[in-house]
Amino acid sequence: MSEVKISAEPRTEFGKGGARRTRRAGKVPAVLYGHGEKPKHIALPARDFAAAIRKGGANQLFAIEVSDGTQVLALPKAIQRDPIKDTFEHVDLLLVRRGEKVTVEVPVQLTGEAAKDTLIVHDHDTLSVTADATKVPDHLEASIEGAEPGTTITAADVELPSGVELATDEETAVASVTAAPTAEQLEATLPEVEVAESEAEAEVGEETAEGEEGTPAEGEPAAEEPKTEA
Repeated sequence: MSEVKISAEPRTEFGKGGARRTRRAGKVPAVLYGHGEKPKHIALPARDFAAAIRKGGANQLFAIEVSDGTQVLALPKAIQRDPIKDTFEHVDLLLVRRGEKVTVEVPVQLTGEAAKDTLIVHDHDTLSVTADATKVPDHLEASIEGAEPGTTITAADVELPSGVELATDEETAVASVTAAPTAEQLEATLPEVEVAESEAEAEVGEETAEGEEGTPAEGEPAAEEPKTEA
């Protein structure tokens, strides 16, 4: 994967308040760490960082030039996003060197078409692999072409680029192929649903009837107890 050059500036404000002010300024709070170095707090331009991640994926390699003169290579180790705004809240960046091996999680994409009338169940969306820090793939591929019901695609079936090795068990299930339910099987479940709905409606009707008996209408006083004369 080619590296993306990105500028950064040292960050002097920390904590939630400092992070909020950094984000309001159009930047992403980040921390650089690794190789025994003291963690370095920086701020990245939010627009440039977001564009790079959306194009290259979560394992995008960054060539970071900090305004204090520091120049480093780094890989995202942990990215925090706002699920509602879909913005980047914070990122941990791992320092790497050219030629250094790293172990990362890489997304797996299924290619091809399974046999007719089948369903595909994704067991693992990513796999752990070891690769040169500058050659981490943005995704891996596994073919399901013509796969019949009962077929299991494992990590061993995934196509690995040159220089990339599995860091997980080869027997790890990536996807499973099952037979799609027939129309008859789907219809067979409908009566059960209808019966359950009818029973629920009957229960509601009984509760309503019990509640109405002897219950005053809203806004009306309750009926007085009959008085007896001595």
